[in-house]
Amino acid sequence: MKNIAILGSTGSIGKQALEVIENHRDKYAVEVLTAFNNWELLIEQAKKFQPNVVVIVNEDHYEKVRQALAKEDIKVYAGEAALNQVVEMDSIDLVLTAMVGFSGLIPTIHAIKAGKKIALANKETLVVAGELIQKLALEHKVELIPVDSEHSAIFQCLAGEIMNPVERIFLTCSGGPFHAIDEHLISSITPEQALKHPSWAMGAKITIDSATFMNKGFEVIEARWLFGLKPEQIEVLIHRQSVVHSMVEFQDGAIKALLGLPDMRLPIQYAFSFPERLNTGYPKMNFADFSSLTFEAPKPKIFRNLALAYEALQKGGNLACVLNAANEIAVEAFLTKKIAFPDIWKVNELMMERSTFIKQPTLEDYLNTNREVRAHSLEIVNEIQHKH
Repeated sequence: MKNIAILGSTGSIGKQALEVIENHRDKYAVEVLTAFNNWELLIEQAKKFQPNVVVIVNEDHYEKVRQALAKEDIKVYAGEAALNQVVEMDSIDLVLTAMVGFSGLIPTIHAIKAGKKIALANKETLVVAGELIQKLALEHKVELIPVDSEHSAIFQCLAGEIMNPVERIFLTCSGGPFHAIDEHLISSITPEQALKHPSWAMGAKITIDSATFMNKGFEVIEARWLFGLKPEQIEVLIHRQSVVHSMVEFQDGAIKALLGLPDMRLPIQYAFSFPERLNTGYPKMNFADFSSLTFEAPKPKIFRNLALAYEALQKGGNLACVLNAANEIAVEAFLTKKIAFPDIWKVNELMMERSTFIKQPTLEDYLNTNREVRAHSLEIVNEIQHKH
C-alpha cells in the first residue's frame, strides 16, 4: 500500500488524483490532503478518504475545518509552516505537488529534503528554481516523476532508452482557442473567451496560460531541467487533435511518440504506479475517429510569451523566476479585466527588462525576486490601467 500526500487536493489535478486513488483502493491510501482556500471541498474530501492529516493553508478557515472534522480521526493543521512540516512525515511514500504557481516551491523542497518520491504537477517549481531543485533531487536521491501530460509522454518515451542520446524532443499543444487568430483581433479577447480551452478542462490560471502560450513556454523550461536538454533541443508543435502528447527523436532519426485520449488521470496514475501500468476503465483511443493528425509551428511573434520563455532559458539565472512572478500578476489582472489580453506579455516583457538579473541565485534570491517582481508588476498593471 502506497501512502500519498496530495498538495492542492481541491484543484483540477488534485480531484483527478483522488479519482485514481478511488479506482485503486487496494494500492493507494490518502495520507495527507491540503488546500489553500477551498475549505468546504477539503472537508468533503477528508470525510470520504479519511487521511491522517489535512492542512488548510489559509489560516482564516482553520476553525471551520477543525470543527467539521472534530469527530473524525484526522489531524487538522493550518498555515504554510504546517504544510512544510507535514510533507516530511515518515508515513508518506509519495508527494503529489498539485498546487498552482510559486506556492509549490517551498513544500516541494521540504519533501525532497525528506527523501520523498515526487509526482510533479506544479511546473512552476522547476520553472522558478530548476537548477536548485535538480541539485537537491540528486543530493537526496529523490525521483521526480512528471505529471504534466507532455512531460509524462517524454518520460514514458525515454523508458528503456538510458544509453541512447536524445537528438531533440517535441512538446505538443492544442494551440489553445486563438492559435489561428488575426493579429488585430487579439486586443479584443475577453477572459470568458480565453477560458474556453478546446481540449482540456483545467483551472483558470493554467487555461489562460495555455491561451497565451505561457504554459507551453513554462513546459519548455520544465523539460530542460527534467531531461537535461539544451533549449535548442526542445521544439513546440501545435497539434489540434490533442492525442499525440509529445515525441522524442533519437540520434538515429527514429521518433517515439506517446498517444492517447486527453485525460489527465492517465499521467497521474502512471506517476503513482511507475514503472507498472495499471488497468483503467477509462475510454480508449479509436484511430478510426482521427482521420488525420496535424502538426504546425506556433507563431511566437503574435504570442510573445513562448519567445520570452526561451529567452529566460537561454539567459538562465533568476530570469525564469521573474517571468513566472510577472505572469501570475498579469494573468490575475486580465481575469479581473484590469488589462487586455496582449498586456499579459507586455507586463512579462517589461519585468524581464527591468528586474535585477542574478546569474547564480540562491533560494533566498528566488524568494526575494518573486516578492519584488510581484510588487513591480502590480505597478505596471496600474500604469496600463490608467492609460486605458
